[in-house]
Amino acid sequence: MSALLTYLADEREPALRLASACALPTLAVARHRFPDEELKLLLDLPAGTQTLVVYRSLDRPNEKLVELLLLARHARRAGVPRLVLVAPYLGYMRQDIAFQPGEVVSQTIVGKFLAELFDAVITVDPHLHRISRLDEAIPLQDAIALSAAGSLAERVASERDHPLLVGPDAESRQWVESAAAVRQLDHAVCSKQRHGDRDVVITLPDVAVAGRAVVLLDDVASSGRTLAGAARLLLQAGASSVDVAVTHALFAGDALAVMESAGIGTVWSTDCIQHPSNAVSMAPLLATALNPLLQRWAG
Repeated sequence: MSALLTYLADEREPALRLASACALPTLAVARHRFPDEELKLLLDLPAGTQTLVVYRSLDRPNEKLVELLLLARHARRAGVPRLVLVAPYLGYMRQDIAFQPGEVVSQTIVGKFLAELFDAVITVDPHLHRISRLDEAIPLQDAIALSAAGSLAERVASERDHPLLVGPDAESRQWVESAAAVRQLDHAVCSKQRHGDRDVVITLPDVAVAGRAVVLLDDVASSGRTLAGAARLLLQAGASSVDVAVTHALFAGDALAVMESAGIGTVWSTDCIQHPSNAVSMAPLLATALNPLLQRWAG
């Protein structure tokens, strides 16, 4: 057995799609939770496994990081020489600088933790602001960051005629511009002032939206407040419809209800995080990064 992909039951569907795209055999991890919340994992690796691909998206990451620690150390003890983490969503990337004395900078700490466990990490649209490359957070030669912007643009273009792509804040500019370039779509970016996790003030860009089918595009949606605020302003300005396309559908708490009440119609998300809004599979994109690694190591 040269290469194998493993996954946990809650991510079976996207993991199997990736395995199919890479022609990899699969093995599920059995998971048991003890009454005291400790975990017991079972992964009976075939003899001769040379590369183990672990599929685990790191939304709600605290317990999953413990799973990765256990699985990676177990695989090393079993003699597996190469380990790859495919984490379509990468948690703990937002805290990249200390804003007050004593504040823990989680990005580099978690990044080094993953680099100590794995030989390669593949992710999609990581939340990087003050660094330009993923290997600055995860010190590995093969720290690979992909973008879902093109895939989302294709889905939007297939669903709406001549859509206007709008980023809800300045941080979304890179995704909006990349997505728009795929199909030569009109695009613009809002500005945002944040006064708290759920308190934001949005200003629309200087662009005509009346009568347009607008799609708000971003890398991640959590509370939904930013998207909802932008949608209200766009509809007030005469947009014929406002939909959302997002890479990472975190949608914490009442996020979807907040967005719906603001007039947002359809939400298209990728399957980086499992959610009913998933409309775009990342398996083809992930395979473009994983297959070359497998071929290099096989040779």
